[in-house]
Amino acid sequence: MSDTLRVTFLGTGTSVGIPVITCQCDVCTSDDPRNRRLRASILLEWEGPDGPARVLVDTATDFRQQALRSGIDRVDTVLYTHGHADHILGLDELRIFNFVYRKPIPLYGDEVTLDTLRRVFSYAFDPAAVGVPQLELEPIAPQTELFGVRIEAIPLGHGRGAVQAYRIGNFAYATDCNHISNEAAARLQGLDVLVLDSLRRRPHRSHFGLEQALAEVERLRPTKTYLTHLSHDLEHAALEEELPANVRLAFDEMVIELPLPPEWRCE
Repeated sequence: MSDTLRVTFLGTGTSVGIPVITCQCDVCTSDDPRNRRLRASILLEWEGPDGPARVLVDTATDFRQQALRSGIDRVDTVLYTHGHADHILGLDELRIFNFVYRKPIPLYGDEVTLDTLRRVFSYAFDPAAVGVPQLELEPIAPQTELFGVRIEAIPLGHGRGAVQAYRIGNFAYATDCNHISNEAAARLQGLDVLVLDSLRRRPHRSHFGLEQALAEVERLRPTKTYLTHLSHDLEHAALEEELPANVRLAFDEMVIELPLPPEWRCE
């Protein structure tokens, strides 16, 4: 069995995506493909006891485009970070996987997020409806076993609400956050790779600004950090020249692979 975790960045942009509609700034008109950012989402892949596992983190607004671009042919489970529009509005695109594989897809999230999904996509949970996604809502626990691997859900602050960070082995994904408690920080120690929210240079009421994100990197001390959920305030090449060597900007379709420690296996 392969002990590798593969992470594909399906989108690295903020809620409006990049380029921003109507905007003619240098980032939105850039020829650098790393400055073109769909809404934030990742795909996690590893070898489970019954074959390859494909776990999506959020169904971003652009999920159909992301799936076609990255050649996603199956989704086994979705982990939701929170219920904001840019992280859930691609849910209906899960239907095609139901049609092809003829089985429901479990969706994991906290109770607030699951309630949002029930409300926004009420038709999808109507037992009398036809042609809708076949979904199973599952409350996320602090530790959940999926396809032979332990996944930790770590609550972070997102403005006046909460967002779930997810850790698998020495990898963690922490988008859309502006506060990491001491308890959460303790659970984010010893990381090889941290993916962290950094919306723009200026502070924001519900996201880390660049200076705040870099302060959290100093606090958590992962080996490598990739910043995500990036606005058009952040130009890829120019900013990377300013950043510490262990901090980079994530970009759409970037793939990273890292070892999956055996102690995170559950079989």
